[in-house]
Amino acid sequence: MEENTGFNEEKKLGGMTLLEFNNRIKRLVSDSSVVNCWVMAETIDVRVRQHCYLELIQKHPQSGETVAKINACIWAGQYRHLNDKFKKVTGRDFGSNIKVMVCISANFHPQFGMSVVINDINPEFTLGDMERRRKEIIDRLTQEGIIGQNKTVPVPPVLQRIAIVSAEGAAGYGDFMKQLCDNKYGVRFYPALFQAMMQGAKTVPSVLAALDRVEQHKEAFDCVVIIRGGGSTAELNSFDDYDLARRVATFPLPVIVGIGHERDVTVLDYVAGIRVKTPTAAAEHIILQAANALAHIGELSNQVVTIARDYIARAKEQLSYYAGNVPILAQRIIETNNLRLHNYIKQIPLMVQRRIDGENATLLRHTDAIKSAVAQIKMKETMRLNALADKVELLSPRKVMARGYSLTMCGGKIITDASQIPDGSKITTFFRDGKVVANVLKKEINTK
Repeated sequence: MEENTGFNEEKKLGGMTLLEFNNRIKRLVSDSSVVNCWVMAETIDVRVRQHCYLELIQKHPQSGETVAKINACIWAGQYRHLNDKFKKVTGRDFGSNIKVMVCISANFHPQFGMSVVINDINPEFTLGDMERRRKEIIDRLTQEGIIGQNKTVPVPPVLQRIAIVSAEGAAGYGDFMKQLCDNKYGVRFYPALFQAMMQGAKTVPSVLAALDRVEQHKEAFDCVVIIRGGGSTAELNSFDDYDLARRVATFPLPVIVGIGHERDVTVLDYVAGIRVKTPTAAAEHIILQAANALAHIGELSNQVVTIARDYIARAKEQLSYYAGNVPILAQRIIETNNLRLHNYIKQIPLMVQRRIDGENATLLRHTDAIKSAVAQIKMKETMRLNALADKVELLSPRKVMARGYSLTMCGGKIITDASQIPDGSKITTFFRDGKVVANVLKKEINTK
């Protein structure tokens, strides 16, 4: 009731001033319950201008929606100390988009308003979160069975046609190219740069787009190299990305990754077919592979020369042996063949007589067979001629007329049809016992 009375009195007097209201808030905020509290949050919009200004947010674990937000700052003197502490443990500067555990105090200034001051930081919490995210990606790729897939892609004996994913002006790309092109073995390589952003928020989509372009021309390359020089751990966090790691793990060409310094390790190092420490080391790996191939070719050449020399030496020995034995062998061959020739000469009369006797016997058999065949054919043909004679006799005109038939001829031709006889012509009709000659006065032809 007293508060309501005071409120009414202030209302009657025209209300309190803003300063008075802010002082009331300041007294409330000065409560010890909001001093030096350890809070887990995520940083965004970190800006360093002597002092460090930022926002702390909390996201919903499922939807990712921001459920809490507050402005915060780290005073300049404290920022240098906390940043060094943070970097020593995590390997990166304090910055945006990282999960942190910070010790904060609420502060309200009547003139400048509400703010939160960060007094301390627990870098082990951030380091653990970074490692947790990396482990989650690696475990997911392992469960999907693709984490080692790129390591099974066949690697050519010599990698000469090289697709490079990097930034053109980057020091790491320059070191790689200088090492590659100035190699002491004189091996010629054919590199092609596929430009990509290698730091910042656009790193992942840029590198993915470059890999897509490489895959469109995969027949033209032996491998793809993803290189980036050293930098802060924050700058390398983009390479701890699931989508990028999956793309590298399933890429159809062997992937060589050389990112950062020797101490730096990203998820891409786990999924790439070949992992090296730096861009320079990537070039050295490719050069060494070519040098080993050259050395192997040299060894094979030496083996070929040695084998050829041994073969020639053995061939010369065999030639000398044959040259010494040729006269003896020739004489033996001549004597053997002379002996065979004499034997053949002796056997010729016997073989000729045997052949003549055999042919005579064959001739007699053939003669008897011919006589028998001729007799059979003669008998067969005689029987056939007799049968034909009987048919001819049976079908002769005299036999036909003897059975009561007649034969009519006109102009020397036998008439078989009335239409063949012209009117007024003379016809001769033969009978069994004579013939009749008549002139045709009229003829009638049956139409049915």
